[in-house]
Amino acid sequence: MTTPVLEVNDLKTRFHTQDGVVHAVNGVSFKLNRGEFLGVVGESGSGKSVTMMSLLRLIPMPPGVIESGTAIFDGSDLLSMDIEDLRSVRGGRIGFIFQDPLTSLNPVLTIGFQIEEALRIHTSIPEKERPKKAQELLELVGIPAAKQRLRNYPHELSGGMRQRVMIAMSLACSPQVIIADEPTTALDVTIQAQIIEIVRDLREQLGTAVIWITHDLGVIAGLADRVIVMYGGQIVEEAPVRPLYKTPLHPYTEGLLGSVPRVDQKGSKLVNIKGQPPNLYQEPESCSFAPRCPYAFDRCRQENPPLIERSPGRRVACFWDLERNTEYDPGNRARLEVVEGDG
Repeated sequence: MTTPVLEVNDLKTRFHTQDGVVHAVNGVSFKLNRGEFLGVVGESGSGKSVTMMSLLRLIPMPPGVIESGTAIFDGSDLLSMDIEDLRSVRGGRIGFIFQDPLTSLNPVLTIGFQIEEALRIHTSIPEKERPKKAQELLELVGIPAAKQRLRNYPHELSGGMRQRVMIAMSLACSPQVIIADEPTTALDVTIQAQIIEIVRDLREQLGTAVIWITHDLGVIAGLADRVIVMYGGQIVEEAPVRPLYKTPLHPYTEGLLGSVPRVDQKGSKLVNIKGQPPNLYQEPESCSFAPRCPYAFDRCRQENPPLIERSPGRRVACFWDLERNTEYDPGNRARLEVVEGDG
């Protein structure tokens, strides 16, 4: 069995504000395998970005506090690691592509200087060889006239070009993991497709594991090996990409998929998930999705369902069995599967 490159257990992140404590991440646990492409989806405020930024302790502290959990990366816990050691991991062994490259790049420094700075901090490449390496990185992500672009400032590049620069910087030190936080949100669909193609090709060439955060299930349909669905700061479903799209096991996932236009379902109405997102000022003691769920019953409003394995590789946090349209019963389900298998 392959050892995961990253293993997160019971991560909890809180923000202490004037209005109260925001329970942003509530006991998130997952694994990332070497070379795997993991999609993380959910609506705005579901905890996707805060979860991943907590792993590298990039959230503002205060008001943010990582209350509990471990994040084992290559044998070391990122959450208890000395800050100097963590800095060597950030940008070196774990790359992070932020949502808005214009605010992530330094506006008064050239593109070449910023890429070479990453090489200086995280690699042993001699100073005279760094410009050539920076040029090669820009060429790798498809930037034309790369040598000339090294002298440009961020404002002189288009949004798509700046995002390619961010990808090049994240790849500068051949990281084991790249975390991409909605890197195509502010781009038009043509540039989105180009960026997605670049990341897919680079992952295949370099074998880097990728965590791709997005609110759009359509974006990762052809990218991910496995998908995590988040709601209310918790993982509600986790599955390989094809089974998840074919037969979602959580009502929230079903609603998300139903809200995506599909060419194979012409004439069908898009799903509208009624209601409001959960109040994160309260720690979840029952199912966060219950007020919006068409299948909710009394137990959902009294208990918070645990994330359990329904079948190999598929975890769900729900008391309802969507496939059989009844309350989930592990024992009864096992007997039914045996009978159906014998038939």
